[in-house]
Amino acid sequence: MKSQLQHLLDLALQQLQASGVIPADCANKSTLERTRDRSHGDWASNLAMVASKAAGMKPRDLAEKVVAAIPANDVIIKTDIAGPGFINFFLQEQAEFAVLGNILSQKLAFGRSNAGQGKKIQVEFVSANPTSSLHVGHGRGAAYGMTVATLLEAAGFQVQREYYVNDAGRQMAILATSTFLRYIELCGESFKFPSNGYRGDYMRDIARTVFDAHGKALVKPAAEVFANVPKDEVKNEVGEVIDGDKEAHIDGLIDNARAMLGPEGYDVFFRAALDSILGDIKDDLAGFGVTYDEWFSEKSLADSGAIDRAIKTLQANGTVYEKGGALWFKSTDYGDEKDRVVVRDNGQATYFASDIAYHLNKFERGFDKVLNIWGADHHGYIPRVKAAITAMGLDAGKLDVQLVQFVTLWRGGEQVQMSSRSGQFITLRELREEVGNDAARFYYITRKSEQHIDFDLDLAKSQSKDNPVYYIQYAHARICRVFDKLAERGHSFTEADGLAALSGLKEDVERELVKKLAAYPEVVQAAALAYEPHHVSNYLKELAAQFHGWYNDHIVLNDDTNIRNGRLLLSLAVKQVLANGLGLLGVAAPEQM
Repeated sequence: MKSQLQHLLDLALQQLQASGVIPADCANKSTLERTRDRSHGDWASNLAMVASKAAGMKPRDLAEKVVAAIPANDVIIKTDIAGPGFINFFLQEQAEFAVLGNILSQKLAFGRSNAGQGKKIQVEFVSANPTSSLHVGHGRGAAYGMTVATLLEAAGFQVQREYYVNDAGRQMAILATSTFLRYIELCGESFKFPSNGYRGDYMRDIARTVFDAHGKALVKPAAEVFANVPKDEVKNEVGEVIDGDKEAHIDGLIDNARAMLGPEGYDVFFRAALDSILGDIKDDLAGFGVTYDEWFSEKSLADSGAIDRAIKTLQANGTVYEKGGALWFKSTDYGDEKDRVVVRDNGQATYFASDIAYHLNKFERGFDKVLNIWGADHHGYIPRVKAAITAMGLDAGKLDVQLVQFVTLWRGGEQVQMSSRSGQFITLRELREEVGNDAARFYYITRKSEQHIDFDLDLAKSQSKDNPVYYIQYAHARICRVFDKLAERGHSFTEADGLAALSGLKEDVERELVKKLAAYPEVVQAAALAYEPHHVSNYLKELAAQFHGWYNDHIVLNDDTNIRNGRLLLSLAVKQVLANGLGLLGVAAPEQM
């Protein structure tokens, strides 16, 4: 309906331009929106107000000319000029109800569009370090990223979903060394585990896989592993550090482990840890309905020479300088708060250098847009990445970054405590097991990504109208039950019967429900283009509430065949839109509950 009205307005504008009322180069920048008050019509346009200056006349005077120029049609029954120059349109009821036929003929395609015109966009999300299982914070990024990608596809974009595997750098060295230490412990060696190592129980499980495969062939004496290593951090009874250096301690253990095991031996522990944890992450995400087209290895950037090539590109553009034996990127020239090291004085590239190379790789793959979904703690990282992109002669405007805020879990009115390095945190898998995938996927995207979420575990599991995902799913199941009852009573119904009985939809609430259904495609497109899936979840909550209210006050299986068939058609359309919307959110549409 909106597209039909817009087409009529465009034709009117063209006629006014041809007759010289409006300059020929005056573009149609008007908006066409549904009215909030039915007494003001069904739709309203501000065309006269945005074009009045170019036309050199008052908005209301121009509005009259616009209305007069609208071609004859069977959609508009009346127009009204309101306020400073709004044009209100009152439509034929049958024209509004035509959307019901569109919904049922298009089915899953209803709500999809070609707004993206096939443009290629990469969505990179989660990308958590493969050093432990995913926690509830990662779960939000997973649900948000997957839903945004799905919405973009529904809006006509070609989408590539990517996970950036941080399989290089110091954290992976700490992980590999922690695995080695648990392995020699398993082999009978005794020592105090480093305070800065990975201490979760999962490390023992990984070490066991190495032991099962190699026995004691790779064991080294603990005394030699800890020889000449700086003292670990020591704290007093109130938690103050009084001696030692935990960072120097773990770095010394990494160096010793590498030297004693050699490249091949060390790689056994590196691969065991990476394969185990990354495998767990892949399995967890797949179980959450989150899949990827590409798992991109950070290590491959160094192995392929991509990092060196990126740094040389910056050097060739005069944006890198040497200081203190290190190479620095002039990020302050591009608005960053300070310059950034890309190669340390020991010749080792920084994580930032890897990120520069990774983004160069992204741009070279020919995406029209690159969307990074990062944790909120990466806010300060955005300007330096965009600076590097610009410094390499690329268009930083092609990079969008969405930040995902933290999640706080609540149970029984109390906050669930979590920590990470100790391994004592609530994993995504534990959350999914407790509340289910549907509730988790839905609750994660009910607010803007940059807003904090308080996740009420008890509410997510409740079967009440206060639980929005249950309330929406119940609406879908309720409609399915209506058709079961229809069959039990021996009545028949086809979509053709319903379309022939539209005159049976006489109530204002039914007309409002039809208008709500017609708004669905606009909601999906707006949510996709703004990267804001909460618009869809909010829409579904509103649609379900409208349906439940209507259903509770009106008998769908009415004795009057015309009324019954009209209401069945309306119910069927609601069911289809609920299923479509829930599908985009990665939530099931159950037929019974």
